[in-house]
Amino acid sequence: MALAKLGVVVLDCPDPRALAGFYAEVLGGTVEGEGDWIDLKVPGGPALAFQKAPGFVPPKWPAADASQQFHLDLDVEDLDASEKGVLALGAKPLAHQGARGFRVYADPAGHPFCLCAG
Repeated sequence: MALAKLGVVVLDCPDPRALAGFYAEVLGGTVEGEGDWIDLKVPGGPALAFQKAPGFVPPKWPAADASQQFHLDLDVEDLDASEKGVLALGAKPLAHQGARGFRVYADPAGHPFCLCAG
């Protein structure tokens, strides 16, 4: 029996509304809240929350001395079309983007995420 149920994944960032807007464009959903805490209600999935973190320093990937802490895997049907979309929204590629089944990016605040061929 589980001891808990996942409520929300929270990403620290310098601008919660801007980062929630980025992920709303990528995942769909509704951005809710004001100020230092913004929620993204994602249809059919867990919510994401964005918390203002003064002095935020983005993780480095890959870097053994600056751990990424975590990353998001986002399943997509078309890697090329999804890549074009996230780059237009401000994502930056983080690794050589070969013919693998996934591609690695940083969101506008610097958090790593992967687009994964579904």
